[in-house]
Amino acid sequence: MKIGLQIPSFKYPGGTAAIRPKLKEIVTTAEEAGFYSLWVMDHYYQIKGLFGEAYTDPMLEAYTTLGYFAGLTEKAYLGVLVTGVIYRHPSVLMKMVNTLDILSGGRAYLGIGAAWYEDEARGHGIPYPSTSERFEQLEDNLKLAKALWAGDETAFDGKHFSAPAITNNPRPLSSPHPRIMIGGTGPNKTLRMVAQYADACNIGDWVGAENMQKALDTLKRHCESTGRDYATIEKTSLSTVHLSGDDTVDSITRHIKELSGMGFTHVIFNMPDVYKISPLETFAREIIPVVAGL
Repeated sequence: MKIGLQIPSFKYPGGTAAIRPKLKEIVTTAEEAGFYSLWVMDHYYQIKGLFGEAYTDPMLEAYTTLGYFAGLTEKAYLGVLVTGVIYRHPSVLMKMVNTLDILSGGRAYLGIGAAWYEDEARGHGIPYPSTSERFEQLEDNLKLAKALWAGDETAFDGKHFSAPAITNNPRPLSSPHPRIMIGGTGPNKTLRMVAQYADACNIGDWVGAENMQKALDTLKRHCESTGRDYATIEKTSLSTVHLSGDDTVDSITRHIKELSGMGFTHVIFNMPDVYKISPLETFAREIIPVVAGL
């Protein structure tokens, strides 16, 4: 079982000046602790109510932050969980992911989804189309990624975006390309696109164990109908744990084993108290070695 860390909050003791050194401490400690991957959210507002925070609390731009992580780390994979399709032109997004992959030495994921935070988009003056159009934009992004990463240059004409001469120079270092991860559990669109285009899925445990299993079963059916080998898709989950709160080493380990039993192989954790560093040290000593063989 691989263990990942998502850093969703930048509200640290010491304020803005503390963000840079604290992130350096978090990501270098996490890599030394054996975390397989490091993630940030794609938001400009903080999520209202997340860990008790307000939408006006600190939030960093995702890809700039991962560029900083790339320079601090050597082993951990890096990704956005997940990129909202409405925030960047697809051709520009592809250049950003290529750049991250190259500067990290081939450690980038393209995590992507249809976006959902309407207040954030409206507040920043970003167009927020209908759900159906956002999913069409998502499929355009996925088709563009597959077409571009198949060669050095491509002409792309999608439903909402066109790129008559998009180039792939320099090419990403990941082979055959950065892993595409799609987040969400929508049975008809999201999971169908995972089967068609993605290397990984991400399912949040807030939907409950039964619905997580249903999502994997639905994905398996989409794989069967499209001729995709279900086993080739990396199954990742997202959970929140609070070692300063109600969670314990035993409860976290049990949860990871339950997810392994469903077929998940990569569990990503939010940690509200990660800035204390001690949760990472606990994972290093008592959790990551125990679940490594799952």
